[in-house]
Amino acid sequence: MGPVKRLRQDLVTGKNLEIYVTALIALAVGVLGVFDAVDEKVVGAATLATLALVAVNALGPRHQVADLETRVAELSRQLERSLAGGDFLSQDRESLSGRVGRAGDIRFAGVTLSRTVRRYADDLRQALEHGASVKVLVIDPVGAPPEEAARRSTIPDQRDVFASRVRSTLYVLRDLHSHDGLEVRLLPLVPAFGLLMLDPGDDDGIVYVELGTHHSPGNDPAFTLSPRRDHAWCRHFTAEFDRLWEVSREVTDADWHPAART
Repeated sequence: MGPVKRLRQDLVTGKNLEIYVTALIALAVGVLGVFDAVDEKVVGAATLATLALVAVNALGPRHQVADLETRVAELSRQLERSLAGGDFLSQDRESLSGRVGRAGDIRFAGVTLSRTVRRYADDLRQALEHGASVKVLVIDPVGAPPEEAARRSTIPDQRDVFASRVRSTLYVLRDLHSHDGLEVRLLPLVPAFGLLMLDPGDDDGIVYVELGTHHSPGNDPAFTLSPRRDHAWCRHFTAEFDRLWEVSREVTDADWHPAART
């Protein structure tokens, strides 16, 4: 759009009138001052008036930006208050498909992880072949953890179910144990949630948190965090994983080959 058309449109719609008035006054004062058509006091007064208009014009956009920021903040608060559970909770892990094999820092934590490890076994192998670090935490199949898991799932007399699932997970991981990047540890307790973490220290990483349930079919509800967007919460769950790792024990040959137990 040319300057003449823009001027005509602004005058018709009433936009930017204060800018045109300021420019007109400044031009008139300048011309009159050059030709000594008016007294110096008048020129000085007109100059001050022009500067005042410029200052007022400069304040306008700042106030508009401040008002806009206030409105955006209020809309964000309204959105947080009105966010439905289905908007952030999900049972679908399809968003993680393909990401596991490309990650360099992979961390799993859960009760047995029997379905998870089987699902991502090929991706874990691919990541390990590329030099990734893979850490896996599951409950200890020996001792109290399987009993605790059974009680939490409201089937207290079926501890062997959880012990068998852990051994199934270890059986799958045993085929990957030849890779140096794989570390597996056993927990003396049942974790309060499950974790699937892919490069949690990078901005484009993923922290997938699965909420434990007592006894329900299908996958447990979960939510996904982004280090770029949810930095504080990603640090929180990374620290939780590290604490669980510290209290766990390393897998022994007897754990890899349970038939060899005496």
